[in-house]
Amino acid sequence: MSTEDSTSKTILNIKQIRDILPHRYPFLLVDRVIELDLETNNIVAIKCVSMNEEFFQGHFPQAPIMPGVLILEALAQAGGILIHQKGFQEKTAVLLSVTKAKFRRPALPGDVITMHVHGQHLSSKGGKVQAKAKIAGELAVEAEIGFALTSFEQI
Repeated sequence: MSTEDSTSKTILNIKQIRDILPHRYPFLLVDRVIELDLETNNIVAIKCVSMNEEFFQGHFPQAPIMPGVLILEALAQAGGILIHQKGFQEKTAVLLSVTKAKFRRPALPGDVITMHVHGQHLSSKGGKVQAKAKIAGELAVEAEIGFALTSFEQI
């Protein structure tokens, strides 16, 4: 899957993402979707890391780095968008598990995180995605993320 392949490229802006995800500031961590391929269950999304993020006030203010768990959350949100676009609009994905997580490079103010998420198993009850976050082409975080699908009333 290539970002230059315009036949599989679907762009979702922040307004469209807000219509899909229930998250709001400061926990909405996906800025835009640059690629979505529903046949192969792949999504590529972007998070622009700004020095104005609230977590930088207390997460090593002298040497600010984005908390790794928030990168995992951003990856999970990208997976949530994929799940929604696959037809599960009546339910929301709730984090169930994170396995095989590895943190290889910190995210710093000014970085652009490119999130690659592949749906390994998707069903009406939940599933699992393989997720990778890259910064300037370099692998920063990878993990398998499990989720359950539930109605908003059950949350």
